[in-house]
Amino acid sequence: HEKRLVWSPWTPQSAGLVSAFGKLTGLDGVRPVRRIEVQPYASSRLTRAPGDPRDPFYERSDLGGSLGADFKLGLSSGLTLTGTINPDFGQVEVDPAVVNLTAFETFFPEKRPFFIEGAEVFRFGQVRSFNRYSFQQFFYSRRIGRPPRLGVSEADVAYSEQPDQTTILGAAKVTGKAGAWTIGMMDALTAREQARFVTSTGLEDESAVEPLSNSFVGRLRRELRGGSTVIGGMATAVHRRLETAAFEQALPRRAFLGGIDFQHGWAGRAWDLSGFVVASRVQGTSTVISALQQASARYYQRPDAQAVELDPTRVRLDGHMADLALTHTGTWDLSLDYKQASPGFEMNDLGFHGRTDYRSFSTFAGRRVNRTGRVFREHNYFAFTNHAWNWDGDVIFDAYAVGANGTFQNLWWTGMNLGLERDALSDRLTRGGPLAQDPGGWWFNVRGGSDSRKRLSAAGFLFYSQGNAGSHERSAELELDFRPSSAVRVRLGPSLGRSASPAQYLQTEPDSLALDTYGRRYVFAEIERTTLSMDTRVDWTFSPTLSLQLYAQPFLATGDFRDFKEFRVPRTFAFDVYSRDRGTIQRVETRDGVRYDVDPDGAGPAAAFSVAEPDFNVRSLRGNAVLRWEYRPGSVLYLVWQQNRSGFAPTGEFDFRRDARGIFRAPGTNLFLVKVTYWLGL
Repeated sequence: HEKRLVWSPWTPQSAGLVSAFGKLTGLDGVRPVRRIEVQPYASSRLTRAPGDPRDPFYERSDLGGSLGADFKLGLSSGLTLTGTINPDFGQVEVDPAVVNLTAFETFFPEKRPFFIEGAEVFRFGQVRSFNRYSFQQFFYSRRIGRPPRLGVSEADVAYSEQPDQTTILGAAKVTGKAGAWTIGMMDALTAREQARFVTSTGLEDESAVEPLSNSFVGRLRRELRGGSTVIGGMATAVHRRLETAAFEQALPRRAFLGGIDFQHGWAGRAWDLSGFVVASRVQGTSTVISALQQASARYYQRPDAQAVELDPTRVRLDGHMADLALTHTGTWDLSLDYKQASPGFEMNDLGFHGRTDYRSFSTFAGRRVNRTGRVFREHNYFAFTNHAWNWDGDVIFDAYAVGANGTFQNLWWTGMNLGLERDALSDRLTRGGPLAQDPGGWWFNVRGGSDSRKRLSAAGFLFYSQGNAGSHERSAELELDFRPSSAVRVRLGPSLGRSASPAQYLQTEPDSLALDTYGRRYVFAEIERTTLSMDTRVDWTFSPTLSLQLYAQPFLATGDFRDFKEFRVPRTFAFDVYSRDRGTIQRVETRDGVRYDVDPDGAGPAAAFSVAEPDFNVRSLRGNAVLRWEYRPGSVLYLVWQQNRSGFAPTGEFDFRRDARGIFRAPGTNLFLVKVTYWLGL
């Protein structure tokens, strides 16, 4: 009957949850127990994958193993030291497949147990605001142990073998509370990684692809006024041992981040002022710092930029980010948020962020109605706006939206949003070129779901957007949750998306005759995209000590490019289509594939260039099965099977029947893992 008994009640209008918890006092004679836990492990894996039989490194069945250990030590009743030596995360669920055509990397959540446990202690800059511009994460633990970033640098390489991940030699962290202080410190050491290769003459050698690196993060928070005021600080550092010229020219030697954050509540925490300020510094050779200046986060090389300028002699990059928000929580939810990131801010060595070089102002106003009416048990409605400018003062984002949510009497729910984006300027469309107009548009989404308490529940999401320049996007997502018994849960998540854009960036060609665009030609094309996927999860608990988890994601994505064109004039969204508005373009088929030869001015003096076939058809199947048996308290046996199938074709046509069959015809890699841990409580 949805009845709930609580010791320390709170209302839906409450500004917090944990702050309303009760306190248990008066316990005497309880002495803390010294907590020492050691959990060694051994694992063995077999990888079967297709490959070139002429490759001297290829083994159809590749067998390997590893040893390591995790440990915990209770330093006090509130502080715990946790460590890991040569960890193995083979039982962790694989990441879903994506096709990313933007200039920024895709964010994937952390799934490794060592980094998930106690992760909330390291969260920094959690400004209380209902609406903010841009996303960042100051400590992104997936930077530790990520794939090596260099390839084999030697020329004339016929075959190579490169590690998939960087080995974590060891990591340790201290987390917990000591009085009013919340403490988090972590240090991790990752190995120098080598790739083996063979030249066309048969010479076999090794090439370093990732340096020995150390990563540190420290976090402190202090509660005052019974938790109504919180102040804190954070510092991160990355040090790399760059022993080769290739490392020196590709990676920063050192990267630092440091800042403070705060939160101050009053009037029963109905009002709240919160914010942070953080500074970054990255050091390296002039080649590395020049590459960072020209990266998609900042594009210092933009020819019409006023506030930034590319300096190829710099060996250091400094910047800052700050956020300040005023929030009211209650029947009326209100927030004002100002945020800025200087062009030189950079924390992607141990954090995550997209673009910098912006100032933003965001607003939110909403009303919550928590009394039961004829139709709704509770509902809310709201409006919000986002406005952003770059350091030159150009408007780069200007959006307005309204929305509403409601829960019906039968605990079904629904919601919707309607938004409008006004025309702005884009300093990212040309990927380091001049400003272009960013045509506005409007968007709409509607969502809803059934009572999640039921054995079968469902939720859906529909999205539609229409741009002023002809772009559009339509997508639909469905989530089905079926629990036939208390021990079995099946979740299905199909999604379908279709979109079109009149200007997908392809490449930049230098040409001194392109006077209107500062001596470069910026090549675009129209694109139509289709994406279809099905996330499937099964959780089956056979007993309190034996369980099975299954995950699978079939994935299809196509991109059909047409009407190759050239950016015409800065600060507009105008293009010249080749063979129609200017020059010529010819499709050429070769033994290596298809290319397009472009002469931008026909019989004129401009140099011709080529564009590789951009059409794509990606088919993928990613999945894993994990059988977990706790054969004694704290000791676990894992049996893991992972499969990854992927295929690619240079065609943009979407054909569900053909492409779905193609998933299972694509070559697949299978990994079988046996991992045993043994818990020792000392």
